[in-house]
Amino acid sequence: MKIIRSRSEMSKTSQALKKRGRAIGFVPTMGALHQGHISLVKQARQDTDIVVMSIFVNPLQFGPQEDFKKYPRDLKGDCKLAKAAGVDLLFHPDRREMYPEGASTCVRVEGLSDCLCGRFRPLHFRGVATVVTKLFNIVRPDIAYFGQKDAQQAVIIKQLAKDLNIPVKIKVLPTIREKDGLALSSRNAYLNKQERRDALVLFQALNLAKRLIKQGKRNSRYIINNIKKIINKKKTAKIDYIEIVDPNNLKSLGFIRGKVLIALAVWIGKTRLIDNVIVNS
Repeated sequence: MKIIRSRSEMSKTSQALKKRGRAIGFVPTMGALHQGHISLVKQARQDTDIVVMSIFVNPLQFGPQEDFKKYPRDLKGDCKLAKAAGVDLLFHPDRREMYPEGASTCVRVEGLSDCLCGRFRPLHFRGVATVVTKLFNIVRPDIAYFGQKDAQQAVIIKQLAKDLNIPVKIKVLPTIREKDGLALSSRNAYLNKQERRDALVLFQALNLAKRLIKQGKRNSRYIINNIKKIINKKKTAKIDYIEIVDPNNLKSLGFIRGKVLIALAVWIGKTRLIDNVIVNS
C-alpha cells in the first residue's frame, strides 16, 4: 500500500491508472477505521482494479462547538487495517494541502442539507459536499463507496454528483453493526460502559418502528411517539430528532406508503449518535 500526501501526486497517479484502463474504487473516510469502513473496501476490491482510500478529518464539516480537535485519530492503526483489507493507495493530505491559503469556494446542496441532521448542524453538509467534490476531482474514481448509516450524506452526495456532472457511480452499502445491534461509528469510542449499554436503545427503537409498520401502522406520528417513549426511558439519552422520510428526497412523510427511511439522532451523554433503517411497507 502506497501512502500519498499531496493533491498533485494523487491526481497524477489516478490519471496514469486511467490511461492504463484501470477502474478506481474510492472509499473516503475521516480515519478511526472500523469494520464499516472495511466492508466498503472489500466491495471496492471486488468491483474495481485499484482501491483508493482517503483519510482526512475535514474541519469544514465541524461546527465551532463540535468535536474536531478530539475526533479520534490513529493513522498507524488505520494504515494497518487499510493494508490488510486491500487498499492500494492511501491518500492522507493535511489541512493546508486540501484548503490552501486563499481557498474561498464551498459547495452546498440546497434543500437536502437543511433537514434531519442539517437542522442541528447547519454547516456540516456544506463541509461534506465541499470536501467530497474536491476528493472526487483529485482521485477521479469510477465508483465511490458510502455507508447507509450516513443516509442523508449518501443522498446528498448522489445529488451532488448528478448536479455537477461528476462521472462517478455512488454505491451505498448496508450499515455494519456490532453483534448487539449498535451501528459501528468512530464516535462510539467516546461512550463509557453505561452509555454504551444505553446506546442500544437506538437499534431497539428502529426495530420497534419496523414491527409497527409490519403490523400495519401507517401514521408516522404514532410510530414516532412510540419510539420516543423507549428512548426517553434512558437517562443518558436526549433526542435531536426522529423522522420518517422519503429515502430519495428526504421529505417528511405523515403517512407511510411504500419504502420509507426512519432516521434518528440521539445524544447519549455527550456523544451524538445517528442511525436509520429503510422499511418497505
